[in-house]
Amino acid sequence: MSTQRKTALSHDLYKRALLDSFRKLDPRVMCKNPVMFVVEAGFLITLLLAFFPTSFGGQSDPGYNAAVSLILLFTILFANFAEALAEGRGRAQADSLKKTKQDAVARLVQKDGSVKAIPATKLRKGDLVIVEAGELIPGDGEIVEGVASVDESAITGESAPVIKEAGGDFSSVTGGTRVVSDTIKVRITADPGESFLDRMISLVEGAKRQKTPNEIALSTLLVTLTLIFLIVCTTLLPIAGYVNAAIPMATLIALLVCLIPTTIGGLLSAIGIAGMDRVTQFHVIAKSGKAVEAAGDINTIILDKTGTITFGNRMAAAFFPVGNASEEELSLAAAQSSIFDETPEGRSIIELAKRQGVSSPVLDIPRAVGIEFRAETRMSGTLLPDGREIRKGAVDAIKAHIAEKGGQIPAELEEKMRQIATEGGTPLAVAVDERILGLIYLKDTVKPGMRERFEELRRMGIRTVMCTGDNPLTAATIAREAGVDDFVAEAKPEDKISLIKKEQAQGKLVAMTGDGTNDAPALAQADVGLAMNSGTVAAKEAANMVDLDSDPTKIIEVVAIGKQLLMTRGALTTFSIANDVAKYFAIIPAMFMLAIPQMSALNIMQLATPQSAILSALIFNAVIIPILIPLAMKGVKYVPMSASRLLGRNLALYGLGGIAAPFVGIKLIDLALVSLSLV
Repeated sequence: MSTQRKTALSHDLYKRALLDSFRKLDPRVMCKNPVMFVVEAGFLITLLLAFFPTSFGGQSDPGYNAAVSLILLFTILFANFAEALAEGRGRAQADSLKKTKQDAVARLVQKDGSVKAIPATKLRKGDLVIVEAGELIPGDGEIVEGVASVDESAITGESAPVIKEAGGDFSSVTGGTRVVSDTIKVRITADPGESFLDRMISLVEGAKRQKTPNEIALSTLLVTLTLIFLIVCTTLLPIAGYVNAAIPMATLIALLVCLIPTTIGGLLSAIGIAGMDRVTQFHVIAKSGKAVEAAGDINTIILDKTGTITFGNRMAAAFFPVGNASEEELSLAAAQSSIFDETPEGRSIIELAKRQGVSSPVLDIPRAVGIEFRAETRMSGTLLPDGREIRKGAVDAIKAHIAEKGGQIPAELEEKMRQIATEGGTPLAVAVDERILGLIYLKDTVKPGMRERFEELRRMGIRTVMCTGDNPLTAATIAREAGVDDFVAEAKPEDKISLIKKEQAQGKLVAMTGDGTNDAPALAQADVGLAMNSGTVAAKEAANMVDLDSDPTKIIEVVAIGKQLLMTRGALTTFSIANDVAKYFAIIPAMFMLAIPQMSALNIMQLATPQSAILSALIFNAVIIPILIPLAMKGVKYVPMSASRLLGRNLALYGLGGIAAPFVGIKLIDLALVSLSLV
């Protein structure tokens, strides 16, 4: 996106948020935020007093009442602007997603096998459609026939197409994506308006955003504080009458507004919306704010090994000859067995053999025939023109094959297998006819930086557990190299659920990643389930977050964002409540100084007049909200630390800062009002 386009987007966003700030003045909207609703009620009363000074009994200054009313109006508008700005960012993302929903034509397969073109909006769950290269996939579904390259850039932003095929964990396709090559038959899995893209748009718009338990608890605290201070201010009127101190109604309202936690009350919704927005910026769609918040309280993360902690593509690292075979003989046989193997694994074997001296000409064998890998045999290889048969595959499969031919198993084969497994590798045996030449050491490399990332999680107090189907020796080696806290080897789907339930039974919150249908139960059981967009529909339905980039390691970023959300809310709550302490010293002395001269001793800020003190406190109370909007939207900088250290940091930085800032701000505003002769 160009700078000019970003600027235009920002201008549109701010303009829309400004208009929404006024629309939200509707009492039916304001009543959803009790703190700001009280401020709005105060605004209406002081506005009435500005035109009718004798209202509510007594005589008051119309100019002073109007000033208080105007400041209260800006306080409400600033709070509304913060919420509207957060919502506007979500709507901007939703608008960009809507552009991907084009009016597509679907080629529906009829019961008689014929194909009929219909609008995509008429498709229903269970319909079968044919999609060819260059066409948009008309709706969410699963491939039931064929293999195709699919461009998902409209959804994920990634330009590289992905391979989708019938069966397995990569059969799910999303409406609005485009088939780049080949032809596929897709079974539609969602009715119009219920597709994944439709739900994404609804989620980022925030129209159905529900408050999280933490947010509800904080809202309850704010309402309670508001009621307490409302009672306090109400009782001040008879107390003032008893000491013959006249308190104008506008001053009483100003005191109430300054005492109630208006800062956090005005920013609370913006913080929650911005938290979901930050997750979306990482191409993760959270199905609820509760999921984002739960991520911040995670105690245990369960991660798959292959493709998450490791790269997933096993690469040849070394050759281990056995018996009387030489390393040169083994490397040549291994390379020849991989001539027809187009997998990354097969290509890496040939590359390793070439580095060890095998030349390209000896691999160019006319009339050679490839032996295809099959799940039943777990072997592949090459049949040479001279009748020799070279095979490579799982060690037990090669041993069984050699035993059938009457060959001998080298004595040191088991020892070499254990050596490779201990180093975290996978052994592949290579045999020529009935003779085993040795082993290929395949290594699944741990991704760079994983140890550091797991160390960061450890500093957060989060335990990491690796789940893998590998044998215990390999699993232990990878776990040690990656730096995870624990591992489960030879794990089956039910083992993941058992592990999650065991952790939850101890009162812990658990997160996990997955992409297959067999992961769906565990994703549903976990407190934070992050499903891959490339995975199955079942996995995405079971999870409460979907990663559009299909990057399992992104769970670490999600946790960090969740913690940042909680830290931001805690920091601003601390700052807001601490603010009130300074406001006491501005307003309380101002209210009673004339009737009780001894109260002037509490005027430690040396504010000019009672009216300037009250107006200065009100103005500071209003302007602090827009000043804190960037912090609420961006979030407090996340630094991994324990809960006790975090509390201490909040009290030191935002607690003491919340006390000191009003003293400085109110005094400066008071000086400005006096110099401008406004009081």
